[in-house]
Amino acid sequence: MLDEDILPGQRWVSDAEPELGLGVVMSAAIGRVSILFPAADDRREYALDSAPVRRVAFEVGDNVKTHDGISGSIEEVKEEGGFLHYQVKGEWIPEAALADTISFSSPLDRLMGRQLDEPHLFNVRNEALTWQSRIRKSPNRGFTGARIDLIEHQLYIAQEVTSRLQPRVLLADEVGLGKTIEACLILHRLHLTGRAERALIILPESLMHQWFIELLRRFNLVASLFDEERCLAIEGSGPDANPFLDSQIVCVSLDYLTNSPDRYAQVLVAEWDLLIVDEAHHLEWTPELASTAYQIVEGLAQKIPSVLLLTATPQQLGPEGHFARLRLLDPARYNDLETFNEESGHYQEMAELVDRIDDQEELTPTDWEMIKKSSSHLHDQYSDKKSLSKADRTQLIENIIDSFGPGRVMFRNTRKALKGFPKRQPILHPLDVPDEDSSAFEQKIEWLVDWLSEHRQEKVLLICQTRTLVEEIYEAVQEQVNLNLSQFHEGLNLIQRDRQAAYFADPEGARVLLCSEIGSEGRNFQFAHHLILWDLPENPELVEQRIGRLDRIGQSDTINIHLPHIPGTSEEVWVQFYNQGVGIFNQPVPTALILSHQFGEKLTNLSEKFDTGTLESLVTEVSDARKELGEQS
Repeated sequence: MLDEDILPGQRWVSDAEPELGLGVVMSAAIGRVSILFPAADDRREYALDSAPVRRVAFEVGDNVKTHDGISGSIEEVKEEGGFLHYQVKGEWIPEAALADTISFSSPLDRLMGRQLDEPHLFNVRNEALTWQSRIRKSPNRGFTGARIDLIEHQLYIAQEVTSRLQPRVLLADEVGLGKTIEACLILHRLHLTGRAERALIILPESLMHQWFIELLRRFNLVASLFDEERCLAIEGSGPDANPFLDSQIVCVSLDYLTNSPDRYAQVLVAEWDLLIVDEAHHLEWTPELASTAYQIVEGLAQKIPSVLLLTATPQQLGPEGHFARLRLLDPARYNDLETFNEESGHYQEMAELVDRIDDQEELTPTDWEMIKKSSSHLHDQYSDKKSLSKADRTQLIENIIDSFGPGRVMFRNTRKALKGFPKRQPILHPLDVPDEDSSAFEQKIEWLVDWLSEHRQEKVLLICQTRTLVEEIYEAVQEQVNLNLSQFHEGLNLIQRDRQAAYFADPEGARVLLCSEIGSEGRNFQFAHHLILWDLPENPELVEQRIGRLDRIGQSDTINIHLPHIPGTSEEVWVQFYNQGVGIFNQPVPTALILSHQFGEKLTNLSEKFDTGTLESLVTEVSDARKELGEQS
C-alpha cells in the first residue's frame, strides 16, 4: 500500500495484537504510519513495508457497533474520499464512528473480519499442531526428554507404573539401581500428561538438595524446598495464605512435618495429585503403635490418589515394617498382619504354581485347592472348565499375582537379575591387639594414616556410626599427617553437607570423606573405589546401604571394602559373620536380615565372650543357612 492511500481517520487493526481493538490512523509519511488504539490507550509507530497491520474493511452482512451503542448488520458499503461508510438499519455510519473495542482476537472474529493469514503460515501452524498432538499421545512422552541414560529396568518400571490411572506402588530396587531416577521418570510423565500437576515429595533432610538438583538438571522440573523460613516468608505477604499452595512441586523433610503439627495440617488440606516418600523404611509401625512419621504419611496417603514409596531395604524393620508400607498403599488389600505373614510363607509354592500355569501344564486338585485358599472367586471362575485356554491362563496368572502377597504393588530389581555390575572385594585388615599404652581407636588411626599415605591418589569414603566418631577420626588424622579431609554428619546443616559432598566429588577436592551413618543413605559416590567401614552396624541392611554409596549404576571399577578390626573382639565376630557367613561384602544378600535375626542371640553372646572355635562353627552354620535360604527363595 502506498503512503497516499493511507489517510488520518481510517480504521486499522494489528494482526499481531488484535486485542488492541480498532486503531485510528493519526499520520502517515515516508514509509511510516502512526496509529492510536483508543481502547488500549496506546499509540504505535509502524514501518509500512513490515507492519503487522491492515485496513479494516467490513462487508455486507458483517455485524458492527458504534460509539453510540448502535449495532446491527451491514446492509451496504460505500467509499468516499478514501473513507468507508456502512449502512446499518437504514442509517449511514462513517468508519470513524465504529466502536474502538471491536476486537478480532477470537478465530471466528478474525475470520468474519476477513483477517486471514497467508496459506503457507496456516500450513506451518497446522503441521506444528499435528506434531504436538502426536507427541502428547506418544507412549514415550515423559520418558525420552530426560537427561539420563535409557536403562531398560528403569524404563520398564516407569512405563508399568504410569500405565495405571492412579498408581500406588513401592519401589524397592536394591541400593544403587536407580530408584530416584525411576520415581522422577514417573513424576515427569504424570506431570506432562496432566495426571500429577501438584506433587508432594517427603524426604530425609539430607536428600532435599539432591532431589532438587536431580529434578532440575535431568528432568527440567522446578521443585520448591520448603522449611519454616520459606513458609514464614510466604505468609508475610498474606497471613491467611497456605504456603504449600504456592508451588506445584514441593519437597519437604519428614522431620519438619513431624515436629510442626501446624505445617502438617496445612499440607494435609492442600490438594495434591501425587505423594512421593523417599527412604520409607524409616516409617515405624507395629499393630500396637505407629510412629508420628508413619501417621503423617498415612494421613496424606489416605487423601492423595497416587503414592510412590521408595526404599532399598523393605525388610529393614522386619516383616511388620514391610506390611506397614504395603498397608499405606492399599489398606483394603493389606488389612491383617497375620494373613500377610501366612501368605508370605507360601510364596515359593505359589510361584511354582504360576510357572505350571504358564507352562500350559494340567492343574492338579492340589493346585486348585491352593488357588481356592488364595482366592475363592478365582477357583469358582476357572475350576469347572475342562481345559484352560491361553487367554484363561494369562488372566488366571494376573489375578493370582494381584490377589496374593505384594502382587503388583511392589517392584524390586536386583543385581543378580540385571548383571553387569562391578565386583566387590572385601579386604580384611586385622590389627595388633592393643596393649596398656594404646587403644583400639589409636590402632585404627595408625593403620588409617599408613594406608592413606600409601594410596595418595585414591578417593576414599569412610563410614562410621556417629558424628562424635567422625570428629574424633578427623582430629586424630590431622594431628599426624596433613591430608585433605571432609566431614559429613548430622551436625552440619543441609547446605554444608552438600558442599562437603561436592568438594569430595571434585577431582581436585578432598581425598577422603568421613561420614556418620546419615552418609549411608541416598548419596552417590560411585566415582570412588575404596570404602572403609570403620565399624559395623548389627543391621545388615545398613551395611548394604553403606556399600551402596559406591556400588551403584555408574561404578566402573572393583569396589574395595576395607575392614580394619581388632582380632579376638566383637569386631572380629561381626566382620566374619558378614564376610564368611552372610557374604554381604561380595554381593547383596536378600536373606541377610533373616540370618541376622536367626543368629542374633548367638552373635551377642559371642561378642561378649569371644572364642575362636565357636566363631568358626557359627560362621559355618550361618553360611549353610544362607545357602538353604537361597535355594528356597
